[in-house]
Amino acid sequence: MTERTVDRRNFLRASLGAAGGMAAFAAAVSPLKDFDTSDLTLEGFLQKHYKEMTPEDKEQALERIRKEVEERYAVRPELRDLPPIDGVEFGYALNLGRCIGCRRCVHACVEENNQSRDPEIQYIRVLELPRGSIDVERSDHHYDDREVPNPDSFYMPVQCHQCANPPCVKVCPVEATWREADGVVVVDYDWCIGCRYCAAACPYFARRFNYAEPEIPKERLNPNMNYLSNRPRKKGVMEKCHFCLQRTRAGRMPACLEVCPVGARQFGNLLDPESNVSQILKTKQIFVLKQEAGTLPRFFYYFD
Repeated sequence: MTERTVDRRNFLRASLGAAGGMAAFAAAVSPLKDFDTSDLTLEGFLQKHYKEMTPEDKEQALERIRKEVEERYAVRPELRDLPPIDGVEFGYALNLGRCIGCRRCVHACVEENNQSRDPEIQYIRVLELPRGSIDVERSDHHYDDREVPNPDSFYMPVQCHQCANPPCVKVCPVEATWREADGVVVVDYDWCIGCRYCAAACPYFARRFNYAEPEIPKERLNPNMNYLSNRPRKKGVMEKCHFCLQRTRAGRMPACLEVCPVGARQFGNLLDPESNVSQILKTKQIFVLKQEAGTLPRFFYYFD
């Protein structure tokens, strides 16, 4: 526990004790104008930081969230808190020579990870670039009205790069985001205050902010949920790609990989020398996006 998180929680408790209820709670967080407190319970807000929670604390939090999801969507979710797997550090490799810009990965990600449909929040941007150019700052990811693949272009999907030196983590004032043992940078939506410092710090434009209340049709909710990945979010919090932890920590592949029609995506354990992604790193010419930023990403690009 850091001093600033203790102070934050004690300040709120003192405010509530003095004024006696949710009115004081709302006043205490009133500077956070974009943070939606309309359905935020005292129990949820005063929940311990994830890293400090006991198994019993976590189960209480999971049950509270299950009830909230069931009340809102009339679906009882299979909500778990899958931990990192010992001896695993996830990595992703993407073959730019194969990607055809179809964006099936974008939409599979939205469906799998319970992202808002209206407005639609997308974790993956597929950039269209002229062949022979790698200037991503001048790329186009609004090409819905054009047929793909364009023979004069190539396509570069960009999402969270799960950096080993993540600048987003360093700037978070409440430690709502951190890097897990398997290399995945996660967000605790209950602790995020929506300051958006992490979005400003990310060189990959990989974080998304819920400016509006997320909308997911009940019939399209994915009930297979994990605490640090695809459980429903609120207005006023950040979210991002998390390598589909509800799948990958259970031995499955990310949704974006499974849907790719050309096999452009590879995923696996960087600590396993026999994994597909490790073999690619050994045998292909690899590059990372914005290497000069020093983020040490675990998302790699290559050509055949």
